[in-house]
Amino acid sequence: MCEIIIVNVCLFPSLPHQQKDVFQLKDLEKIAPKEKGITSMSVKEVLQSLVDDGMVDTDRIGTSNYFWAFPSKALHARRRKLQELQNQFSEYCQKKKTLEDGIANSKIGRQDTAERAALIKELAALRQRKDQLKAEIDKYKECDPDVVEETRQANKIAKEAANRWTDNIFAVKSWAKRKFGFEDSKIDKTFGIPEDFDYID
Repeated sequence: MCEIIIVNVCLFPSLPHQQKDVFQLKDLEKIAPKEKGITSMSVKEVLQSLVDDGMVDTDRIGTSNYFWAFPSKALHARRRKLQELQNQFSEYCQKKKTLEDGIANSKIGRQDTAERAALIKELAALRQRKDQLKAEIDKYKECDPDVVEETRQANKIAKEAANRWTDNIFAVKSWAKRKFGFEDSKIDKTFGIPEDFDYID
C-alpha cells in the first residue's frame, strides 16, 4: 500500500497540470481513480502530502477547500531551485579555489631541503629543552616568591577565621556560665573543648 501511494504521489500533480483547473476534494476523489489509478480512500492522504511538499496549492473559500497545481508555478519553482543550486555551486567553486590557493601559498618555503630539515630538527630539540626546563622550574615552584606570598596570605586568612571561631566559642561559654552557672571545666568536658584551647598567635 505504501509503495502504491508513493508512486501515485509522483503522478498525482500532473492531473491538475493537465486540466489546468481548480478542484475540490470530492472532485479529485472521483477523477483520480480513473485518471491515475489512485483509490478514492487514499486521495485525501496523497493530496495532503502534496500540499505539505508545496507541489499542490490549496485555499479555503467559504466552507469548501479548493486545490490546484498550475504548470507555471512548477516551472518557476524549478527555475528558482536551479538558480539556488547554481549560486551554491559558484560559492563552493570559489571556496575550493581559495583553499587551493591557500594550500599552494603554504607550501612556499616549505620545500624539503637539507636546510629546512636541519631547522626542523633544531626546533624539535629546542622544544624538548623547553619542556625539560619547565619541569625543572616546577620542582622549585614552592620556593617561588609569588607562591610563598600566596601561601602567607592564605595562612593569614585561616588564622583570622580560626580566632573568630575562638571568639565565638568563648562567647558561648561565657553565656552558658551566666545562664546556667556551669563551670568552665564542665563546659569544656561536655563539648570536648581541650584545656589548652586558646587564640592562635
